[in-house]
Amino acid sequence: MTTLICGSLAFDNIMVFPDRFKHHILPEQIHILNVAFLVPEMRREFGGCAGNIAYNLMLLGGSPTIMATVGDDAQPYLARLDALGLDRRHVRQIPGSFTAQAFITTDLDDNQITAFHPGAMAFSHLNKVEAAKPTLGIVAPDGRDGMLQHARDFAAAGVPFIFDPGQGLPMFSGDDLMDFIGLADYACFNDYEAKLACDRTGRSLEQLASQLKALIVTRGGEGSDIYVDGRRIEIPCVQADQILDPTGCGDAYRSGLLYGIAQGYDWEKTGRLAAVMGAIKIAHRGGQNHQPTRDEIAARFEQAFGSRPW
Repeated sequence: MTTLICGSLAFDNIMVFPDRFKHHILPEQIHILNVAFLVPEMRREFGGCAGNIAYNLMLLGGSPTIMATVGDDAQPYLARLDALGLDRRHVRQIPGSFTAQAFITTDLDDNQITAFHPGAMAFSHLNKVEAAKPTLGIVAPDGRDGMLQHARDFAAAGVPFIFDPGQGLPMFSGDDLMDFIGLADYACFNDYEAKLACDRTGRSLEQLASQLKALIVTRGGEGSDIYVDGRRIEIPCVQADQILDPTGCGDAYRSGLLYGIAQGYDWEKTGRLAAVMGAIKIAHRGGQNHQPTRDEIAARFEQAFGSRPW
């Protein structure tokens, strides 16, 4: 079974400011703000929702194919995908553009100033789902037109998919969101996104779930809920070895959903596997630096729930 991951590939440039922003920003002078922060510590991570989800699905033993757009500067990322054996036949390079990237500066209070350049993401609609011949898919955060196009493509091809708007949700109106939900088989939000989706559509979670095979809402340390067949399944949070970096945890969770759907697992088992993947990820910096084997993933599942997933 080929799972098509439609979404972004991005570089995350993470810088640490060894002081506090509040010591250098004068509130009464915000109207003429002009500050510079010396950041002696910096790292660059491979990220983007499509890259993160595909990486985690590969760890689980799935068969992900990435559909994304990148820029002229993408060679290090493309080389990484090749080294990992991840299918990038449907990663399109857009001449004259940069790969999407975030520039994140964090101070000693964990406050963040982030600038995000979408770059090649704006051309994601040029990729066509039917070219990949998938059997399952996900529409993850990407360029607005691309997300709309790929949802329609999946539906037209009769391919089941998860609608996962993530940080892209504010781009869409209530009518847009209802169109997505009408096309999708499944949807996944975090708790903030779920509230925003309800506000914009004027519908409750239960009403939205009634239009889908399943609606998943993640709640961070409080676990997650799966709304299916008129009931709510509570999935507990799995205790992590340490809480180091939440970046990419949602993507790791979604890989568990995709794997469970592909394998025909029931929703309780699928949600629990997703929770295990999130717990493994949060103990590592960056979205793709954890390297558990399938046996180690199964052992974590057994430790948390008393049985093995495979």
